[in-house]
Amino acid sequence: MTEFNLQVEEYSDRFANTSGERLDRYLAQELPDLSRSRIQQLIEQGNVQLNAKVCTTKKINVKAGDRITLEIPEVQPLELQAEAIPLDILYEDDQLLVLNKPAGLVVHPAPGHPDGTLVNALLAHCPNLPGIGGVQRPGIVHRLDKDTTGAIAIAKTDIAYQSLQAQLQAKTARREYLGVVYGAPKTASGSIDFPIGRHPQDRKKMAVVPTEKGGRSAITHWQILERLGNYTLILFQLETGRTHQIRVHSAKIGHPIVGDPVYGSGRSVGVNLPGQALHAWRLKLQHPVSEAWIEVTAPPTQIFTTLLEVLRRRVAISS
Repeated sequence: MTEFNLQVEEYSDRFANTSGERLDRYLAQELPDLSRSRIQQLIEQGNVQLNAKVCTTKKINVKAGDRITLEIPEVQPLELQAEAIPLDILYEDDQLLVLNKPAGLVVHPAPGHPDGTLVNALLAHCPNLPGIGGVQRPGIVHRLDKDTTGAIAIAKTDIAYQSLQAQLQAKTARREYLGVVYGAPKTASGSIDFPIGRHPQDRKKMAVVPTEKGGRSAITHWQILERLGNYTLILFQLETGRTHQIRVHSAKIGHPIVGDPVYGSGRSVGVNLPGQALHAWRLKLQHPVSEAWIEVTAPPTQIFTTLLEVLRRRVAISS
């Protein structure tokens, strides 16, 4: 939430250029990290001022020259409970933990998922975890979507948290994913460089959004590992880590991830997938204390392997 406050201050310099449109719509466009419903709630609660006066009417029109101030109250910490949820541990020492996350497991509590998350499981596994990197997301330095499987690193100490965050920001940590996409890219490899932000109409989705509209730089490198007829197995490497980055970028270039319920085509592949066929395969990072390089590989799930076998059989039959 501190980030939102900083963004609001940053955006305040641009409010003089507003055009005549509804207050809630304008704020939703200018602050893509906030949902429109959240903005409407803030307005109704008296947290928005228009020209130095509290405004509780979301439908009021703003125009060029208006000054808007939006305050976001501090979020009350969630009452997180430890839960004995089994963990597939790939690497662990006194500083960090690397897990193989299954499909269907949400990383941290959020509206609609108050418990049964990876954080709840971590609190049971690591009693000293609370407070590491924040109360609401203890130990979490990066995340995976609910139905994306594979390697995820967890910080067990403040030193590890700061180190891992710095590595991600400096792009020295290497995150590689395996994904099966629709179609056959013409080239063997490439890079996708499109900024990503909240979808302007559907606030639950992300989309390619120009930076001047709130999009943030997002770069994904990819390389074909295997051509499977009208499908392709691709190795993705993240340079940045935006929400849904690989899924949005793949869809943008016309090759959405197979099984993606949000950005995919909806076509059946004959395999009952739990979600997108995307797996965090390999994670390479520097140990926060010893500074030795650690490389951890998460074996693909059985359903991912089954999908590849089915597609390979189809290619063999058709050839």
